Amino acid sequence: MSNNLTWADCEVQAICIADRICGDNRTKNNPIQLYGVPRGGVYPALMVQGILGRRGYHCSIVEDPIRCDIIIDDIIDSGATRNGMIALYQKPFYALVDKTDPTTVFPTPDDWIVFPWELMGDEQGPEQNIVRVLEYLGEDSKREGLLETPKRVIKSFDTLYGGYKMKVEDCFKVFEEDDSDEMVVLKNVEFYSTCEHHMLPFFGKAHIAYIPNGKVIGVSKLARILEVYARRLQIQERLCQQVTSAIEKALSPKGAACVLEAQHFCMTSRGVQKQNSIMVTSSVTGEFRSQKETRAEFMGLIGK
Repeated sequence: MSNNLTWADCEVQAICIADRICGDNRTKNNPIQLYGVPRGGVYPALMVQGILGRRGYHCSIVEDPIRCDIIIDDIIDSGATRNGMIALYQKPFYALVDKTDPTTVFPTPDDWIVFPWELMGDEQGPEQNIVRVLEYLGEDSKREGLLETPKRVIKSFDTLYGGYKMKVEDCFKVFEEDDSDEMVVLKNVEFYSTCEHHMLPFFGKAHIAYIPNGKVIGVSKLARILEVYARRLQIQERLCQQVTSAIEKALSPKGAACVLEAQHFCMTSRGVQKQNSIMVTSSVTGEFRSQKETRAEFMGLIGK
């Protein structure tokens, strides 16, 4: 028999874990470090962190279980893993709260527990995760201005991370052009991407070029190649290399080049908070790398 738990069920258990932690004579001045066992323990750890944070405790999630105070998992199903660990549920199944409480889900030994984060294929799965984020921030997810926010956020993800649903091969329609061997440059192409380290935006302009070697593509396709890779979680250095690698693979040109100039919100809105900083990265192959004159011509054409 399957027992599908809701976020509310798990919240009850997470509160019990937080109560247990607070009852261990911990002071609010001493930081508490939690480790969520991948993958199922990550969600309970985040829930407990949010609860403790709202109670005034300094609580953080760490990546190294050796350096943590408490290890949290979704379920413990063997005696070998019980030492030094707290879970939402354990086998034989019992909850951390009174099982006579009618609001508590209390599985039987024959039940197969399904946690809400395991139902990501359901229509409401991703939206519920956004609800959890809002609550972690301290917001009331049920207030009028936020009722439709989870749905809007997920819809915006379709654009922001649309590159995962695109194939770079679909961008290429190659034309044979033996007489064309002059540099092709597309400059000042605006792009938007998301930093994979903090999930914050970075945006700017791109300059893309290649030297044909018997094959050319429509100039708009250069911008589309950039879009495929930019609309994913990225770092700027890799984005540059992915653009030139795609051109190399499709056209076998005499050389390819890509220069990106971008502002990063992880620098302007947090961290060092340097508002006017611009990061410049480049990737050059073939004659752009081996011939200084070719590289200088490209830099001159893009105003560098």
